Amino acid sequence: MSDAPAHPLTVADFDFALPPELIAQHPAPERSGSRLLDGRGDAPLDRRFRELPSLLSPGDLLVFNDTRVIKARLYGRKASGGGVEALVERVLPGTHEVWAHLRASKSPRPGSRVHFAGRDGGSTAFDAEVLGRCGPDGSLFHLRLPGDPFALLERHGHVPLPPYIEHGDDADDERRYQTVFARAPGAVAAPTAALHFDAEVLAALEAQGVARASVTLHVGAGTFQPVRVEQLAEHRMHSEWFELPGATVDAIARTRAAGGRVVAVGTTTLRALESAALGGELQAGARETDIFITPGFTFRVVDRLLTNFHLPRSTLMMLVSAFAGHERIRTLYTHAIRERYRFFSYGDAMLLQRR
Repeated sequence: MSDAPAHPLTVADFDFALPPELIAQHPAPERSGSRLLDGRGDAPLDRRFRELPSLLSPGDLLVFNDTRVIKARLYGRKASGGGVEALVERVLPGTHEVWAHLRASKSPRPGSRVHFAGRDGGSTAFDAEVLGRCGPDGSLFHLRLPGDPFALLERHGHVPLPPYIEHGDDADDERRYQTVFARAPGAVAAPTAALHFDAEVLAALEAQGVARASVTLHVGAGTFQPVRVEQLAEHRMHSEWFELPGATVDAIARTRAAGGRVVAVGTTTLRALESAALGGELQAGARETDIFITPGFTFRVVDRLLTNFHLPRSTLMMLVSAFAGHERIRTLYTHAIRERYRFFSYGDAMLLQRR
């Protein structure tokens, strides 16, 4: 049974009023010093993130997203002199080509060139050729770069901070908008629930007998896109690439056999795991997912979810409502706002039990 409203779900069912001052502009001084809202029981409990190991049991399995955020934001100009801001959405494997969002007064035409500046904003660092429009809805631009995209972005790009963070990226963002175990480059947004983990918490989890496994899902800029239709059934989800290793499938099987719980660290990890199990059995491998999880979804893999607080009217609000229950999430968010929790990417975390 579902506790969602009886009427067909609309975006308004996932709205809430958030005081702007609760949107975290900077991370907590220490990763594990952030707050943790324990939403598993009947009443919300206010904790610190470093208490997480005591909330899990020996034999539980934490699954992390080991994607690495690339410096995906570039600034430049067209040949005409007009300014351009680019956000690389995807690096095409084995090529010097990327898909990117471009913001300009007038869209560049195929065959034209964009001159991108270095991090100091000075002279041109490199040129990119516009090959045309691309993406599922044609909203992206297909660009060819003069060399390895990852190397060029690392040298000349900026950390792609979310649109609600109002300061320019700096050295602290380079360090803190990245998990301590980031491995595979390709994300343009951090798997933010994992930002709270540090060496001390990971060591305490190991001492507690909690196992670790990983997936890779390259988070796209679509994670910040609002839902622009009122009826959820009409929304088209953005697509992201993920890979589920066979070792993680085996670890989940061992956890299940021993009576342990699978704990997804972040909504991106949950989306990867549940996407890989849509056929009924968890399948290893690499593929695209455009899974849209709303109340009524049947979860097959994840028992608990560790997550940050999400944007109003967003697909991630719909996901956590599907997982923990619509009314439960409304209660937890009301509590978090009243108790002045910090919201969004650099904000605090919440631990949820599957309904």
